[in-house]
Amino acid sequence: MSNQAWGLRAEEVNGIRRVLAAHPAVEKAIVYGSRALGTQKPGSDIDITLIGQMAWSELHQIETDLDNLDLPYTIDLSLASQIENQALSQHIQKHGQQLYPATPNE
Repeated sequence: MSNQAWGLRAEEVNGIRRVLAAHPAVEKAIVYGSRALGTQKPGSDIDITLIGQMAWSELHQIETDLDNLDLPYTIDLSLASQIENQALSQHIQKHGQQLYPATPNE
């Protein structure tokens, strides 16, 4: 699925990817929720779950770095390994789309 389907401009996606790339503990990042489903509205948040072993302090630093991008959206960041809601985990597995690292066709 293209970046446009997430309702984000290429420079916004690239900014998020640069932040994630600066944190080696991030193995993969998955977009889920309305942006993955293509049902986002203007101003919808960006739901991202991270895969990788990291301390909470690093997750908070990533959140800060993403906030510093000054995107016009809220980013809801989570660690996949800490999601306890089974329905949410299933949604991410079924509908989630890889944001980072970029897939070869992007």
